[in-house]
Amino acid sequence: MSESEQPTGSIRLLIADDEHLIRGALEALLGLEPDIEVVAGTDNGATAAQLALELRPDVCLLDLEMPRADGIEAAERIMAGVPGARVIIVTRHARPGVLRRALAAKVAGFVPKSTPAGDLADVIRDVAAGKRYIDPEIAAAALVAERCPLTDRELDVLRATRTSSSVQAIADALFLSTGTVRNYLSAAMTKLGASNRHDAAEHAWQQGWI
Repeated sequence: MSESEQPTGSIRLLIADDEHLIRGALEALLGLEPDIEVVAGTDNGATAAQLALELRPDVCLLDLEMPRADGIEAAERIMAGVPGARVIIVTRHARPGVLRRALAAKVAGFVPKSTPAGDLADVIRDVAAGKRYIDPEIAAAALVAERCPLTDRELDVLRATRTSSSVQAIADALFLSTGTVRNYLSAAMTKLGASNRHDAAEHAWQQGWI
């Protein structure tokens, strides 16, 4: 269906997923829905946020794991720049703490990638109408998940640990002194019972805290 043939009041949808086959399938299948117009697709979170500012979509469907900004980071940027936009996160691996991060970011929907296209279209409609949808199995897992004992700064240094090779690199990335970074890392390792910063970062990632 061409843009001129889209029905009045159709839901303008932006899709971001770095798995090209999945994104292409979603664009094709959701584009068949008479009331959904796919206005753009991209493979990273940073471009998704930029496109949202330019195109002002009604709903953004974002993969959780993407380069240049994950789905939740992209969601925060999108909602800051386009307050009326609604965001749905899709994920292959629903780590427990990720749902808490998503809800804190005011994401409106959270669904697994195994969701059939027809069901996903219904979720998009509900979210566009102002409702919220959280997959029941993901919600149940989040209820029994370990609570995060770390401060925001401790999470920052563990997040940077996953992409930085040295304490100096972490310090440079976060604009902190190396001594301050070591203090945060030491506190995080103690709280998590980890023997080194890499194990602490892995634990935090597995829990979905970073």
